[in-house]
Amino acid sequence: MNTIEKASGYAQEAAGRVSDISAQTSKAMSEKGEQMLKAQRKLMKRGRNYVSDHPMASIGIAAMIGLVLNRMFSYR
Repeated sequence: MNTIEKASGYAQEAAGRVSDISAQTSKAMSEKGEQMLKAQRKLMKRGRNYVSDHPMASIGIAAMIGLVLNRMFSYR
């Protein structure tokens, strides 16, 4: 077996490893994405429930956040 054949074999082996690793990474990222979507849905549901259960407090919180942001970004 000559040097070129050996190098070709190593390159094919390395390409196979890279392919396997990228497939594993893709699967892991997909699973994490699903977990993040579930967490987002849960937080949105909790937020909606809080606003429904405490409408006046929600308005007060929103007003205070608005005032703080106005102070932070206003130009004088």
